[in-house]
Amino acid sequence: MPVRSMIGLLATIAFLGGGLCAQAWCQSDGGCYSIVVGKDASASGSVFMAHNEDDFIPQIVNHRKIPRHTYAPGATVKLDSNLTLEQVPETWAYLWSEIPGLLYSDSYLNEWGVCVCSDACQSREDKPSLTGSGISSTLRRLIAERAKTSRQGVHIAGDLVEKFGYAGSGRTYIISDPNEGWLFCAVNGRHWVAQRVPDDQVALIANSYTVQNINLADTLNFLGSSDIITYATERGWYDPKTDGAFNFAKAYADPQNVADPRNIGRQWDGIRLMAAQVPPYGDPLPFSVRPAEKVVIRRMMAVLRDHYDNTPLYAVDSSSGCPHGNPVTPICRHDTQTSFIAELRGNMPREIGLLYWVCLSSPCASCYVPFYFGAESFPDAYAGASTPPTEDEYAARVGRPFAVDPGSAFWTFTCLRDHLERGYTSMFPQVRSSLDAVEFRTLAKQAAVERQAFDLIGKDRAKALGLLSGYSLEAYEASMKALGEIGK
Repeated sequence: MPVRSMIGLLATIAFLGGGLCAQAWCQSDGGCYSIVVGKDASASGSVFMAHNEDDFIPQIVNHRKIPRHTYAPGATVKLDSNLTLEQVPETWAYLWSEIPGLLYSDSYLNEWGVCVCSDACQSREDKPSLTGSGISSTLRRLIAERAKTSRQGVHIAGDLVEKFGYAGSGRTYIISDPNEGWLFCAVNGRHWVAQRVPDDQVALIANSYTVQNINLADTLNFLGSSDIITYATERGWYDPKTDGAFNFAKAYADPQNVADPRNIGRQWDGIRLMAAQVPPYGDPLPFSVRPAEKVVIRRMMAVLRDHYDNTPLYAVDSSSGCPHGNPVTPICRHDTQTSFIAELRGNMPREIGLLYWVCLSSPCASCYVPFYFGAESFPDAYAGASTPPTEDEYAARVGRPFAVDPGSAFWTFTCLRDHLERGYTSMFPQVRSSLDAVEFRTLAKQAAVERQAFDLIGKDRAKALGLLSGYSLEAYEASMKALGEIGK
């Protein structure tokens, strides 16, 4: 059966019964989605990076700003499973999107504009070489703490994977800075490869490896384990006599993961919404594409909110009209815990140029709020408990009548999402219209606010940073006000 026909059949069977969206949190399969926009492909001339963090419910998300730290000679840092590493003299400040209790879900943006997140990508490795149980959660934090550029971040990650071995089955780390975006593919054990996103292109990543043909002699664009090809040959994953040019994804990825229509569909959907030339669904998908036009933040928001709209893959719950439970898994889904877009602009002071747009819950049911690196911290409403809620606590929270909680951005948007899913057809137009109006007003003010801050920062730094913080707080408060009006 052709892939498209198979997907249509799955969607029809799953959705005829109705009620799927309200129960989707019990049936979630996990996943993530990322975008890297090269500096010549973006409207700002700097790299953009974006990510939907999808995790099994129940979770909680906190946003914090961590300052620089200095360490005495001989200090060490504790890694995973009691492994230790020599500490550096100083670690950088960073913004931290934290999902407590999960090893592979946090995202970071440091003071130099190095941004890190990841997508799970299953590998076929079944005999990993590890020191102890290998490195897992601390890999991305060490990149944020130590790297001044994304390329340096790739080298740091590669050294750590080769030294300790990677604990997970496989993963693509997205590592970007104002000049370059890289996809770092870790394989269970001590193997890895990384490819730079071309400056004039956009890369879209679901939950399978997208790095294909590699050339480690071309260090401008590729980095990796020196034995990445010979090891695959020894394991029987690649035969140079019959397989042609080495393809990393084909050799190292779990074949079922690569063929999963949920991963194929989401990568293709992002390409459809970005590319100047869109391959037919079911054709091989490229590592990156040239965009139809210079990419702006609003375009990235639209991709992160997409449900296969206006394609044959679109499917909704027959009773609520909700698209989140589509078995082909849309980009925007029920278990998206948080989403971000990072503007990594290197042509202005870092306090202004590094802008982190934060969305909590499913992007279609939420609002992106801008936070500048120069702000002293996130508002209190963006930090909560240090442990995830239990299933009973989660159910009790989302089961109440919807009400705005200005003290908790996470719970306000999470509860809204769950209420919206129960009556998507009737509620969605008003919710989206109200939140779109907030985002449009925020985006419309951005350039003027930044000009004021730029003019002030050399004269009165505190006043300039206060202006940026006020802009962020105004956007958040406007979103809370808009939600308070829903249903009235």
